[in-house]
Amino acid sequence: MVEKRVPVAITIAGVDSGGGAGIAADLKAFAAMGVHGTLAVTSVTAQNTLGVTAIHDLPPEMVVEQIRVVAEDLGIDAGKTGMLSNSDIIKAVAREVNKYGFPLVVDPVMIAKSGAQLLREDAVETLTNELLPLAKLVTPNKMEAEKLAGMSIGSIEDAKRAARVISEKYGAEAVIVKGGHLSGDESIDVLYYNGRYREFRVPRISNGCTHGTGCAFSAAIAAGLAKGLNLVEAVKEAKKLITLAIDYGIKVGKGHCPVNPMAYIHIPAYSWIASERVERAVSKIVEASEDIIKYYPEVGINIVEALPEPYARTVDDVIGVHGRIVKVMGTLHPAGPIGFGASSHLARYILEIRKYNPRINSAVNVKYSDELVKAAEELGFKVSFYDRSKEPPEVKNVEGATIPWGVKEAIKNLTGQIPDIIYHKGDWGKEPMIVFFGETAEEAVEKMIKTIRAARGIRRD
Repeated sequence: MVEKRVPVAITIAGVDSGGGAGIAADLKAFAAMGVHGTLAVTSVTAQNTLGVTAIHDLPPEMVVEQIRVVAEDLGIDAGKTGMLSNSDIIKAVAREVNKYGFPLVVDPVMIAKSGAQLLREDAVETLTNELLPLAKLVTPNKMEAEKLAGMSIGSIEDAKRAARVISEKYGAEAVIVKGGHLSGDESIDVLYYNGRYREFRVPRISNGCTHGTGCAFSAAIAAGLAKGLNLVEAVKEAKKLITLAIDYGIKVGKGHCPVNPMAYIHIPAYSWIASERVERAVSKIVEASEDIIKYYPEVGINIVEALPEPYARTVDDVIGVHGRIVKVMGTLHPAGPIGFGASSHLARYILEIRKYNPRINSAVNVKYSDELVKAAEELGFKVSFYDRSKEPPEVKNVEGATIPWGVKEAIKNLTGQIPDIIYHKGDWGKEPMIVFFGETAEEAVEKMIKTIRAARGIRRD
């Protein structure tokens, strides 16, 4: 039986000390795509989100040796190049790629996001003559494509012409001109491959993070090729990864914030984890039905958990029980399955309170009772409230605005501390309610059950 081998990809690129672009971005993309990432450092940069302040190129023979030891021991299923800096490094890399014959994605890095020159003018000719003919795919942005094709690009049709010119002029098997720098409501990448054009479209993201975009995108394509995807499939999957990476970028630094390739796996992973926690929390509620049912509200009970920062933005990023938890013959049971968007009411509590403490991800509700408030205070929980009768008209008249206002009031009433429990005594047509908060769904439910049992004089072992 042949042992199944883990796909291996290599990035041949520069080091960004800020961790946003270059090899740092490439390795994140490799990991997110499920590929073992290896590397050959070409240059070390002193760099952050504001710019590049210094560049130190490694000797070409050191670059060669890094590629050689990886290829001869681990094997290389696909590779990508990023910052190559000078002619000697480009020639050395081209020789090694030709020697080992792995499919290569060339990101023709010429200028950094900050405007710093990363490819010397004399090296551009070497890149086009030595490396592009070996490329499975070349991934220029608008400015790089204009330089390589010798034309200006202002539309999708221009991008198509440029992709074809670059492919035919330099011998690259395929070229994709990225659409991040073009105008319009969509970001459209244009691929020229096997004499055909393909467009990859997504809605343009405003206020996203873009430092390292080209690096992570080309790395993700290389990872797809390493896994055995064909080129079109690899580009399609890389487009999904980079769209999430931009949308859920890492908000650090004072300049261009870095992309977050790990969002590609974080979102499904955290979704599964949160669902499992809500499942367990529901089981705890069902098991404690006899204790909880006295405090069952007319609107029913729900338990929710949001995805962690930065992945929860709306009520649709919060997991709960569809149809809520309801009374059935004197016991509590979930009315429907667990899923996203199941409780806009509790979700709004979470989305607001985590502005003050991002570790709070979960909430569960029961009906208001004086004895529960007293028991919670005696247990040492931080308890606060808001008065719905004092809700300003400009808040009351806006759908969904009451809870954010109420959370702010509750925190203010607790002199800026973050409460474990928030209650209100209702208003005209509004049922009085208590909401318990926790870092996880299980923690929120445990606080609720502990409080209820304390209120009823029940002590747990």
